Amino acid sequence: MDDDGARDRVARVEALLEELDTLADPVARDKATEVVQAVLELYGAGLERMVEEVASRDSDGAIAMALADDELVSHLLFLHDLHPVPLEARVRGALESVRPYMESHGGNVELVDVDDGIVRLRLEGSCDGCPSSASTMKLAIEEAIHKVAPDVVEIEAEGVVEVAHRPHDGPALLQIEVSDSLRRKNGSAWTTVDDMPEGGASILKEVSGEPVLFMRLKKSLYAYRPECPSCAGSLADAPLTDGHLVCGGCGQRYDVSRAGRSPEDPTLNLEPVPLLHEGDGRVKVAVGAAA
Repeated sequence: MDDDGARDRVARVEALLEELDTLADPVARDKATEVVQAVLELYGAGLERMVEEVASRDSDGAIAMALADDELVSHLLFLHDLHPVPLEARVRGALESVRPYMESHGGNVELVDVDDGIVRLRLEGSCDGCPSSASTMKLAIEEAIHKVAPDVVEIEAEGVVEVAHRPHDGPALLQIEVSDSLRRKNGSAWTTVDDMPEGGASILKEVSGEPVLFMRLKKSLYAYRPECPSCAGSLADAPLTDGHLVCGGCGQRYDVSRAGRSPEDPTLNLEPVPLLHEGDGRVKVAVGAAA
């Protein structure tokens, strides 16, 4: 079972548990809940013994960290309160994984505080006029954090990425409710893609029925919608020259590493697609994210 299959199975279990609460017969409802609780306690006790045995032979903690890095195993460890990595450390690691994407679009994120399951962040940057606004950043941040820290119940982020829309009386508050329904919805929005382009090249791929243009500059990978905001022409075959994508129809240039902004007309931006690195040459993109 791969990670996507495990996520689907976890979501199914959560849905079935919610259905138990709706059973009309109180005796059946209580009995079913008791069975589930007994199974969880049994498996939890067995898992705890396994963790203790591993810990007694894992002097440098390498085995524990390898297990914690596995998404499915990590979820089980968390479920039984056996996870070896503190919540704050997991959140910091998640932010590091999404930081390259945010920086590539003119933004950044800082961890302010983690308290009682609530994560407080500060969004930074000057992505003025960029269509990749707080909603797009929200999706990438929420996915990265939830992957390693399902015990987070809420994420609050001060500031917005688009400086032009920041209110004069102080930072906005972007609140992300990490509910089960949102997790399932966002989880289904992400699609894994492989065979990424080499340095200085671009490639057009269809992801969930929609075209996405992937480009690599040195070691950094970028994903954009392939439509020129100036003439509405396709950028599928546009040359990538000195870090700029050049539209063959109107000649407009777009700086790939600076949120796809046109250096000649800052009001024009390519529409970025949220992207997270999966490793082994694969990435995950959210083509359904609203910009």
